[in-house]
Amino acid sequence: MALRKKGMVGEIVGVGRSIPNLELAAKLDVIDKFTTDPAAGAIGADLVVIATPVASMAEMMKKIAPYLKEGAIVTDVGSVKGAITREAKGLLPTGVHFVGGHPIAGTEESGVCAAFPALFEKHRCILTPTVKTDKEALKKIKEIWEAAGSEVILMDAEKHDSILAAVSHLPHVIAYSLVNTVDDVKDFEESILKYSAGGFRDFTRIASSSPEMWRDICLLNREAVIDMITRFEKSLSRLKRYIKESDGHEIFKEFDKSKKARDSIVKK
Repeated sequence: MALRKKGMVGEIVGVGRSIPNLELAAKLDVIDKFTTDPAAGAIGADLVVIATPVASMAEMMKKIAPYLKEGAIVTDVGSVKGAITREAKGLLPTGVHFVGGHPIAGTEESGVCAAFPALFEKHRCILTPTVKTDKEALKKIKEIWEAAGSEVILMDAEKHDSILAAVSHLPHVIAYSLVNTVDDVKDFEESILKYSAGGFRDFTRIASSSPEMWRDICLLNREAVIDMITRFEKSLSRLKRYIKESDGHEIFKEFDKSKKARDSIVKK
């Protein structure tokens, strides 16, 4: 949608599993035509953007590989980069270029109705080229994301996965776990979730994200996610101990440290 507004695209072919969503996308002029067959969608394409759950990306590359023309560029928007970059290397034919990408933007909603042209404006997009990534292909993908309003950052794929495990994957895991913890409280005759207010709802907003997508992210970035969960468990256990010991001084220090770190992000 953003690139169409900038006049940077010709024909946009939508490929998906849901006919109603594809029909709506065409009706809203987001795409020009659509198909449920990835191979048919890839024929003649200059650029293919894979936006499936990350565990499905390798299979998607296998399906489209025989139909990609020489010089085509394949990129993705997945939140895990190491595994996908390694898989692309062995799946795409010679003459087809892969550039790993991850726009750090979005909402917990899905489907074409959740899309809007300004989604990526003033957000970062991380590209993860390797030493073998075609320079012209990288340049084109960088220009596309910048045209959509993103600040583009080039980063090693493994570094990306470690960082995102901390700032994105861990928060989602915690949000899902928190909602389940509260929902599993059966001390009363009614669900206590209905008494949740702004704080709980704001914190757990991302628990409304696609379970399929986040299951795959946890599995493909397993080691980094486990590492961050372990670190969180230590931090939570420390705070639990302070509360158990009625150590107000240490509780305050923990909260004050967190507030200052959070404020420093918001005020930038």
